[in-house]
Amino acid sequence: MPRNFLTIALPKGKLLEDSLDVLSQAGLACREVNEDSRKLLFEFPEQAAQIVICRPTDIPTYVEYGAADLGFVGKDTLLEENKDVAELLDLKFGYCRFVVAMPEEKVPPRQADGSFDLTFLNHQRVATKFPRVAQTFFSELGMQVTPIKLHGNIELAPRVGLAEMIVDIVSTGTTLRQNHLVEVAPILEATTRVIANRVSYRMKYKRIQELVERLREVQELD
Repeated sequence: MPRNFLTIALPKGKLLEDSLDVLSQAGLACREVNEDSRKLLFEFPEQAAQIVICRPTDIPTYVEYGAADLGFVGKDTLLEENKDVAELLDLKFGYCRFVVAMPEEKVPPRQADGSFDLTFLNHQRVATKFPRVAQTFFSELGMQVTPIKLHGNIELAPRVGLAEMIVDIVSTGTTLRQNHLVEVAPILEATTRVIANRVSYRMKYKRIQELVERLREVQELD
C-alpha cells in the first residue's frame, strides 16, 4: 500500500450498507464494495484510498495498530474493546441500547420513583457479550457482579440458571419479550462512530479531517 493511501476499515453486517452510503455521499466512489464478494480489500488508486472489510469487533484493533487509518464502529464495540484510538465523529446510525434484563418473574422490587432496586442484584451473575461494559456499570453503582461472557443466545442464560440477569444491546426489545425477559435498567445508548489511529491522525491530518468534515456535512443534510 502506498504511504499516501488512506485505509478505512468498515464492519461486516448490518452497519456496512449505511457506512458505504455516507462514504459515497462524502465523495468516495465505493459502490463496488460488496459484502457478498469474497474480496475483503478494495482499492481506489484514483482517490488514494482503500477499504478493508472486517468483523466489527476487530475494527478497533486494526485501527489501534495502524493497519487502518480510520474505522467505522459501533460505540458498543468501542467501549468493550477499550482500544487506544481517537474518536472523531458520531455518525448517528446503527442505534441500539445497552440494558440490564431479567426473567419477568424474578425482577427486583421497585423504588419510590418507579425504578427497579438494583441493590438486589449485588453479587449476582450476569451473562453478556460485553463483560467490560457490564462490570463498569455495576462498579459505578458500588456493586459487585460476576460477568459470564457468552457469544450468543444471551437470553437463554437466565432461563436455564446460568446467570440471574443479562446485559445486552437491544433495538426494539422484541427478543427480550419473546424470551420473557424484562428490562430493569438502561445502561447507555450506542451509535456508529468514526475512529482514527492516533499516529495516522497526526501524519495524515489534512486528509482525515477533510473526510470527517464531508461526513459531518452529509450527516447534517440528513
